[in-house]
Amino acid sequence: MNKLIRTAAGVIIAAILGWLGYSSIDGDGQAVGTAPAAIQPADDYGDAAERILAAFNAQRSDLWIEAGGRVQRVLADDSEGSRHQRFIVRLPNDHTVLIAHNIDLAQRVPLKAGDPVSFYGEYEWNDRGGVVHWTHHDPRGRRDGGWIEHKGTVYR
Repeated sequence: MNKLIRTAAGVIIAAILGWLGYSSIDGDGQAVGTAPAAIQPADDYGDAAERILAAFNAQRSDLWIEAGGRVQRVLADDSEGSRHQRFIVRLPNDHTVLIAHNIDLAQRVPLKAGDPVSFYGEYEWNDRGGVVHWTHHDPRGRRDGGWIEHKGTVYR
């Protein structure tokens, strides 16, 4: 009977996550989303910006989100461990987030300050506004991974 209850609960949770737009659950039990078929323009992400701001205010992490805004500043690469291209994006609500894009796994995005950019990745809280990472494919194939869209090109 316990196995039947666990199986039924798993089916119900999977159905709810599917309805919410998640494609699977990773090995740690975290919901993993998928990139949409059509990417919105970077300036149309007001709701997503509010979700990021709410996550920042609640000090919440592990939030997979699609959002966008304008590049405020391009920073030097982080070369410790896996190399990451780093830049700050100002969201439509004026909140800023750091994007840490793994350039050992994905192509560098040729962007500059002022450029519109869209992204899909995992938001992690920090006291400076938060950071979005996993903006690349998963080389192990365990999750869909994320992306960055810039000038009509998607970088994964």
